[in-house]
Amino acid sequence: MTDAPAPAPTPARTSPRARLLAPRTAVTGTPRTPRLTRQRRQRLAADAGLLVMAAAFVVPLLWLVFASLDAKAKLRVSPPSSPTLDNFSAVWTDEITFTPMLNSFLICGSGTLMTMVCAALAAYPLSRYRSRYARPYLLGVLFTTCLPITAVMVPVYSLFVQINLIDTMYGTAFFLATSQLPFAIWLMKNFMDGVPVVLEEAAWTDGANWFQALVRVIVPLMGPGITVVTIYSFIMMWGNFFVPFMLLLDPEKLPASVSIYTFFGNYGVVAYGELAAFSILYSTPVLLLYILISRRLGGGFTLGGGVKG
Repeated sequence: MTDAPAPAPTPARTSPRARLLAPRTAVTGTPRTPRLTRQRRQRLAADAGLLVMAAAFVVPLLWLVFASLDAKAKLRVSPPSSPTLDNFSAVWTDEITFTPMLNSFLICGSGTLMTMVCAALAAYPLSRYRSRYARPYLLGVLFTTCLPITAVMVPVYSLFVQINLIDTMYGTAFFLATSQLPFAIWLMKNFMDGVPVVLEEAAWTDGANWFQALVRVIVPLMGPGITVVTIYSFIMMWGNFFVPFMLLLDPEKLPASVSIYTFFGNYGVVAYGELAAFSILYSTPVLLLYILISRRLGGGFTLGGGVKG
């Protein structure tokens, strides 16, 4: 009598959790290429778009730096073979740089000051008082920000001639302040809405009038908002070319935004090196202004200790 063959061992049962955690072995010899998920494709596309935008900003700045140090600068973006400061020496004169810069400071500084004072006084009743005309007024202010300056320059020029404001620096500053005032009022009103009314009422209780409450309570608490409006107004006036070009006739009164036109000669001849050097000097005051007052951008008012329930 022969022995019966031994039964084959039955495979051990594994739980579903063990089967999920067990390492997977490739069935075929060639590994599969991982496919890009939709989220990863979207992220790569966003990164590519950001790189393109960064290049659009960085490349002109690189050309500005390279051309200012190159005695034979062209439109090609390339490092200078022999860096030199001759371009800065050529524009570092009273006629080219210092006098136009001083004119720009006088025009833009006075225009910014007028804009800030008028915007604060106009935003206060819009923020603190309820009126049926407040919304139409704000919509009208918002509409005026959409009007281009070129559309009103012809009647403004005729008006300035009649009232003897043509070729005057204070008249130009007044018109620049007027052109920036609508958007400044809109911004100032929104920032003023964030100041608690109870702080102003406490000042009224102590005997302050509305002007004292505005100057001593509301304005100090609007440090970041006033900083934003100041920087925006000054930058827009500093870079304005068309208004002073139309309203100022004397070359000694022209600001730097207009005098930069002198680097473009006849028959397409442009002094690229001197133009780049002057552009760097022309942009320096705006950068310094932002650096000096940027510390107030992170400030603001806090309710702790000021408002108690």
